[in-house]
Amino acid sequence: MLNPTSTKLSTGVQNDKVFPKLEPNRYNVAFLIMDGVYNTELTAPYDIFQHTIFREGIKAMNVFTVANTDHPITTFEGLRLLPDFNYLTDALPKIDILVVPSAEHHLDTDLEDETMLNFISKVDEKAHFITSHCDGAFVLAKAGLLDGVVSTTFPSDIDKMREMFPGLDIRKDVLFVHDGKYITSAGGAKSFEAALYLSQLLYGKDIAESLAGGLVIDWDLQDVPHLVIE
Repeated sequence: MLNPTSTKLSTGVQNDKVFPKLEPNRYNVAFLIMDGVYNTELTAPYDIFQHTIFREGIKAMNVFTVANTDHPITTFEGLRLLPDFNYLTDALPKIDILVVPSAEHHLDTDLEDETMLNFISKVDEKAHFITSHCDGAFVLAKAGLLDGVVSTTFPSDIDKMREMFPGLDIRKDVLFVHDGKYITSAGGAKSFEAALYLSQLLYGKDIAESLAGGLVIDWDLQDVPHLVIE
């Protein structure tokens, strides 16, 4: 998933890899992708955040994908995506916001990927926000990010998450939870709501409503079951 405006890597060796052009004075928003990532949990927040570049007077967002490969990944629904950055080999920009969409194996084999978990933990050290959608919360939990943090996940997987991580405070009957710099959401089409919430937090209600309107989404935070931990 490459930005329409991109630039070639500038190194001392020949390299044909193309990176997205990251504009200065913007938030850098990385989407962690892998084989089996679910389309909606990826594209819903991606659409919201990418559209910030069309709003004036705000610190917009550079959006890009990161993966552990330079080869195309295949989503659960069969969409093939070319990662923008390989977190194993590329020099990454500072990541201000990390988005962890759900993927097919976030309840099993992905939780054994120590390299990925270490990458998430490293990003967490300097990121302003870490967000997950659906079962992406399992990955954050396994990386230790949700210790002492209130969170949520895909509704039918809440009991599974409680069983797997008995020390965590995992809530039902909410579409997203914001605790500190962590925002965890139920996922699916409700990934839009969590992304709009973060947009409203950063830019205010008018911008959030404008972003929602551009995607023909009715947005009023008061109508969305959510929890903010003060």
